Amino acid sequence: MMMLEHEGKQLLASAGVPVPRGKVIHAGSRWVEDIASGVTAFPVAVKAQVRSGGRGKQGGVRQVKVADELPRVVKALLDTAFGGDKPDAVLIEPWLGIERESYLSVAVDGRAEGYVVMYSPRGGVDIEEGPPPARYAVGAPWNFRVHEMRRVLQDIEPDYQWREKVIALAQRLVRIAAMHDCSTIEINPLAKLSDGALMAADAKVVRDEWAHFRNAEIHGMREAEKQRADTLLRDSLDMQHMYVRLDGDIGLISGGAGMTMAAMDMIAEHGGRPACFLDCSPGPTSTRGYRPAFAMLDGDPQVKVILVSVFGGGTQMQRVANAMKEVMAERKSKKPVVFRLDGTNVDQVPGIFEQFGAHNHARLEEAVSAAVRLAGRAA
Repeated sequence: MMMLEHEGKQLLASAGVPVPRGKVIHAGSRWVEDIASGVTAFPVAVKAQVRSGGRGKQGGVRQVKVADELPRVVKALLDTAFGGDKPDAVLIEPWLGIERESYLSVAVDGRAEGYVVMYSPRGGVDIEEGPPPARYAVGAPWNFRVHEMRRVLQDIEPDYQWREKVIALAQRLVRIAAMHDCSTIEINPLAKLSDGALMAADAKVVRDEWAHFRNAEIHGMREAEKQRADTLLRDSLDMQHMYVRLDGDIGLISGGAGMTMAAMDMIAEHGGRPACFLDCSPGPTSTRGYRPAFAMLDGDPQVKVILVSVFGGGTQMQRVANAMKEVMAERKSKKPVVFRLDGTNVDQVPGIFEQFGAHNHARLEEAVSAAVRLAGRAA
């Protein structure tokens, strides 16, 4: 779960990471009065608070030099969509006198069997266009070794004083990530100010939503996100489905993250575009579990066809087939549905599908090809 910039900075500041002192103006608040009473020094940076990337290149960060311009800029940012989302708030901070920008992040990485630290002496909005950051595979948080990270940085960071500050900050970020169930903490840019001080000028913090059972903050964030969602999505999230919206027209209902990713890749290979990542593996044989997934995709005008791909070892396919039979009897939508069920007791599936006129494809490639073909006809 990605935190907004001001939320991430608040978390970092609570652990002693230097961040600019900012003021948050929420949409719908009496922001004119708030601005007038809270901002006295100019110039300032006004930042749209959105979870999508590329905000800076879309005009989501503006410099304001005089007080009279501030209300107009705040209103303009609150009324503008960035990455398809309108900001819930803006963050107003002092405009920093930055001498140099670099990049520092900590992330969970399976190859490292824990955390990895990434650093680049060059940061900012064009970080992707430069060479890849240097990597220090930490693993478990208690495995961080200063001399090992120093060895990683010595050939790319000639300023030894800055290098030591970066190492100390990286060690702190690893501890923060472990303590607060963060899967990513990214500081870009990590600013060196004109007086030599280090400052987290921006912060992207992602918390592990599946740690909600042990972390009250994440549980609260998860519930708040559900409340912001529309009714159909909320019903799907209540079933613990994992859902990511994409820009295609083939709605994918699958079981297991690996199977879902494989189906998405195959859709792309066949010239189609998936409309979503929708993993329905919790309760995979329940009509109650699949019903909100179908309702959400049936109600999405961008989805032209639905592909159901479920593979099960412990999951019994005749139970999934019976769930599909019930759901299809309830559907009002005429969108075509393509099925590929495979696994335990799959030999019983054709007889069940015959009862409601469906066909089960024996291979995922065949099902994907059929879905792509149907989506092309509906375009």
